[in-house]
Amino acid sequence: MNWIKDFIPTLKQNISKTFGKDSNSKIPEGLWKSCEKCGSILYIPELKKNSYVCSKCSNHFKINVSERIEITFDENTYSSLNEKEEFKDYLKFIDTKKYKDRFHEALKKSKTDEALSIGTGKIKDREIVVAIFEFDFLGGSMGAVVGKRFVKAVEHSIEKKIPLISFSTSGGARMQESMISLFQMGKTAAAIKKLKNRKIPFISVLVDPCYGGVTASLAMLGDIIIAEPNARIGFSGKRVIQDTVKEDLPKDFQTAEKQLEKGFIDKIIDRRELRDFVSKILKILS
Repeated sequence: MNWIKDFIPTLKQNISKTFGKDSNSKIPEGLWKSCEKCGSILYIPELKKNSYVCSKCSNHFKINVSERIEITFDENTYSSLNEKEEFKDYLKFIDTKKYKDRFHEALKKSKTDEALSIGTGKIKDREIVVAIFEFDFLGGSMGAVVGKRFVKAVEHSIEKKIPLISFSTSGGARMQESMISLFQMGKTAAAIKKLKNRKIPFISVLVDPCYGGVTASLAMLGDIIIAEPNARIGFSGKRVIQDTVKEDLPKDFQTAEKQLEKGFIDKIIDRRELRDFVSKILKILS
């Protein structure tokens, strides 16, 4: 039981540092998180310092837009380019729920106003434009606002002559917007073409999971395409393909590691090393 004797003083010290001297009498809620891969119980302040990567097995936790901003940019340099958007239900779409109801549920769940957020910031003093998908907002699905915001990010990048980085995690096109959603594939691809014509760097980072129309358009058009370890990347999901071909697929099917082996992506980068890697690449490209 020696590990308990060693652990308790360290635990109290960490709590005291984080929450003050009076906090060691009661452990605050929300202080621990379990790793879904190895089951380790992790101290959340330490997990944040480690860029939300498990210190035991290097599992990359799913993170939201604000957490991505926190670990990516130099402190207090991020500035949002989002504009307030009016919700539009073009088709009055209903499946098991109304699109309107699903949209408002997503607002509460994700604490963002859409599946894509854009802004500017600095990585090691180098200014960039960024587009970040939020998977918790309707599966990061690409609708009209997502396309509009991505194009705005590209236009800002061209205007300021600074690089663009996107973090893509999505289930694909937003079915509730039908063809309007599919149009965004061509719209975003055309915008990236303008960026390339002006020789402004575009780095695409693929985050677990990345599927559908996002993979088939903007996510795969980067000058450099990076993936986080073990990210699932493809067009149709593994389960859908298995049901179609009626065969079992390999365990590593559609993983970042397999996609790298097949030449589908350029490099796999641990989240903790991303800032350094991006900084070096931008020096080369610029």
